[in-house]
Amino acid sequence: MSAVIQDFVVHQLRINADQELVLVPRNACFEVSAQIEELAQQLHHTYNSKPGKGLGGLLEEEEAGFAGQLSALSSNELTFHAFSINTAGLLRQKLMEFATLETGFVVFCRYQFLATDYLLIALINTRQHVEINQELELNYSDHLDLAKMQLAARIDLTEMQVNKDKQRYVSFIKGRAGRKVSDFFLSFLGCEELVDSKVQNKQLVSQVDQYLATEQLDAEEKQQSRQAVSEYYKEKLEQGEHISLPELSERIPASTEGQDFYSFVQQHQQEQPLEQDFPADRGVLKGLSKFSGQGGGLSINFDRKLYGDRVQYDVASDTLIIKGIPPNLKDQLLKSEK
Repeated sequence: MSAVIQDFVVHQLRINADQELVLVPRNACFEVSAQIEELAQQLHHTYNSKPGKGLGGLLEEEEAGFAGQLSALSSNELTFHAFSINTAGLLRQKLMEFATLETGFVVFCRYQFLATDYLLIALINTRQHVEINQELELNYSDHLDLAKMQLAARIDLTEMQVNKDKQRYVSFIKGRAGRKVSDFFLSFLGCEELVDSKVQNKQLVSQVDQYLATEQLDAEEKQQSRQAVSEYYKEKLEQGEHISLPELSERIPASTEGQDFYSFVQQHQQEQPLEQDFPADRGVLKGLSKFSGQGGGLSINFDRKLYGDRVQYDVASDTLIIKGIPPNLKDQLLKSEK
């Protein structure tokens, strides 16, 4: 499935000769060409693949703030190009307030995917590529480094229109090593984080385990249920949609007493209850399919389907028994005995 691109523009934040952070705006939005469509698709999929997103809504601000600019765009008081310049200017001001000289290209993309309207805003740096032409000369060029996109947020414009009071229409990448996006990017948006999707995803997996533990199921039936959850996650990650508890519940067999997973979750709410829907975290997939752990110089991971068969755990002696050692490991062990 492909996204329908409506507007796309890029501005630059850079340091001038006086060591000041300045905004260099583009004079117009790009025409939506095949190249722009491909770039926007890459942005969409890269954003979807980023783990640990936060979820929230926009605080009511003065007209000059981001929420006011977005409102003016929605009511056609501003063109998309004017909105993007005003908003990039707000980002520059916020960076100066936080004394953060963050540079790069500010990307604005308004598009539709699966009948949902989105606005994606990202600050992306570049990396240098080297190409060799037919004369065997080296050509250097800068490309947007999408893989390292960390400062980005996406507004679900459709959700904002129909469920604004719910305050769940803005998602954002949580941060990168050493700091959080909220230092300046969330402040620039005027966004209040209400849901930590990473915590929500961990709680969901925990409650799936608890639910399956209460059922009289053999190991294969439990594995099939986890596989159903895994497939559901893969679908949502591919489509860029949120996990829906009622929808997921339909994928998991009901208990022998007729209780479904959704009812189980409602009866076993934790201190931070699970939301009805939240962004999917790709990191969950590994936990659904594998056991893993490390410590004391030991690192172990294996497929869940092997537990109880090739891999067994003796609680009394705290011993893990593995039958059928991988050939390359077995070879190393045998050589060490010589």
